[in-house]
Amino acid sequence: MIDLLIEKIKQTSAPIVVGLDPMMKFIPGHIKKNAFAEFGETLTGAGEAIWQYNKAIIDHIYDLVPAVKPQAAMYEQFGLEGLKAFSKTAAYCKEKGLIVIGDVKRGDIGSTSEAYAIGHLGKVKVGNNYFYPFQEDFITVNPYLGSDGIKPFVAIAKEENKGLFILVKTSNPSSGEFQDKLVEERPLYELVAEKVVEWGIDHVGQYGYGYIGAVVGATYPEQGKRLREIMPKVFILVPGYGAQGGKASDLAHFFNPDGLGAIINSSRGIIAAYQEEKYAEFGEERFAEASRAAVIEMIEDIKTKIFSKSVKDTD
Repeated sequence: MIDLLIEKIKQTSAPIVVGLDPMMKFIPGHIKKNAFAEFGETLTGAGEAIWQYNKAIIDHIYDLVPAVKPQAAMYEQFGLEGLKAFSKTAAYCKEKGLIVIGDVKRGDIGSTSEAYAIGHLGKVKVGNNYFYPFQEDFITVNPYLGSDGIKPFVAIAKEENKGLFILVKTSNPSSGEFQDKLVEERPLYELVAEKVVEWGIDHVGQYGYGYIGAVVGATYPEQGKRLREIMPKVFILVPGYGAQGGKASDLAHFFNPDGLGAIINSSRGIIAAYQEEKYAEFGEERFAEASRAAVIEMIEDIKTKIFSKSVKDTD
């Protein structure tokens, strides 16, 4: 699956993943009105509004980007109806040829980790039949329970030819409370990075990258530079661009000289672009067109501020 992700990045020339993180405050009024008229102001109505909102955005961006990243919590808050919207969204993205990165941040031990991995990456047996509950290609995983919490995910990802992005240095402001603590005079995130390399070393694709990737926040570019040194052939998922303060000009070192090695996430900056002043001309009715315009702008930002910088740095 890592090779397919890379091929799609090369085809689109866009190392971008769109975070499908729907919140009611992002969903235009006309979509909520229609959903509530049919299903009432209920969890079912909320699920329908989310689905229609996502579908419109997907229809306007699927040809520009290689991947999407639905954040499970934004769906789970609406219970089973939210999870139905999550499932429909993932399936529709697959129909459109997009790689689906499930941002689920699961992590436990033993049979619990295995159950999470089966639910999101593998297949579950019901009688004599097997089913894929969700159609994700990668998921995010929390490693802070240690190797016995990671190994079930690794095993099923390998078996299904899918992948993981393991949290190493996250983008949130308080991440350093634990991740930056020194262990044997080194920050903990560096030790986690070394384990990521170890966990993925036995399954590498044709481009030299493993199926086990890492999550490193755009808001910590200097740490990102060091982590690229530790994980030279680990693909990095980079959250925190845009709304969280990460700048494209700081992210050149997340990439390798081959122009690969990282994919940058933007969520609300794309899916709620119509609420920003610079896209106000689109209005609520044309919210999905505003999302497309935001993707095009992000692609140009990356090309001019990341890859032009990378070229200069290697001259």
